[in-house]
Amino acid sequence: MALDGCGLLCKYILIIFNIIFAVVGFAFLGLGLWLRFSDNTRAVFHVEELSSSAFVMGVTVLIALGAVMLFVVMFGDYGACNEKRCALQVFSALLAMLATLVVVVGVLANHKRDEVGLKFAEFYASLYGLYVHNQDPGIAVTLTFIHNTLHCCGATGVSIIELVKPTCPEPDGFLESIKMPSCPGVIAEVFSSKAPMMMGIFVGTGVLLFIALICSITLSRKIVSASTPQYIILTQTTSTQANFLPAQHEVVTSTHADQEPVFFTPLSAANIPVAYA
Repeated sequence: MALDGCGLLCKYILIIFNIIFAVVGFAFLGLGLWLRFSDNTRAVFHVEELSSSAFVMGVTVLIALGAVMLFVVMFGDYGACNEKRCALQVFSALLAMLATLVVVVGVLANHKRDEVGLKFAEFYASLYGLYVHNQDPGIAVTLTFIHNTLHCCGATGVSIIELVKPTCPEPDGFLESIKMPSCPGVIAEVFSSKAPMMMGIFVGTGVLLFIALICSITLSRKIVSASTPQYIILTQTTSTQANFLPAQHEVVTSTHADQEPVFFTPLSAANIPVAYA
């Protein structure tokens, strides 16, 4: 079915959005499953005393978040690519709940910034200890992401003695090549002095989700409009003289030489025979 300019634009926006959403979802789910079932970290989940630790909670959140994102993308991508209104409606409902949840989490994280900062510091300390002990590649990827995002390096930041230096970012200048900011201090600063910025990230993500929601609703309505049959009412105002215009004569030649040719006139457009004197 044919879509107009607005519907086509919303369709391509949703396709691009779902591709990005799927990549992030696969990254979260893959990393969470790696940390959950890796030989170096699997034992953490079987210790009852650590069942409520920040590391276990963080890995569980990664797996759940990745699975939810891929579940939402499944409906959105199918509905946008195949222009299925039912799938788009389910995608819109899921997207509305997810966007609301993101904004609520951002507000709560800002309100309880000290507790969230403490939990994140505990999660980082667990990753740091596991990497120093096991050198697990999955933990190395997680530490690299945290270090590059916060621009910090390990527990000390001193390049000579730091045990996780391979996961640290490139230093900015000569002083940082000797000592970079330590991650525990940066984490505490982020969740204390930069809590509004963190809430802005959550709210901004929620706004992007709401924009995708608007595009989904718009595309769904355009699909309904395009699938509705269009009727054209024709009015006939023809004159009698126009209906009786003579058509081209047909000549039938007689087989007898002594007879004159006979001219026949076909029926007019109004199926009324026309006779000529």
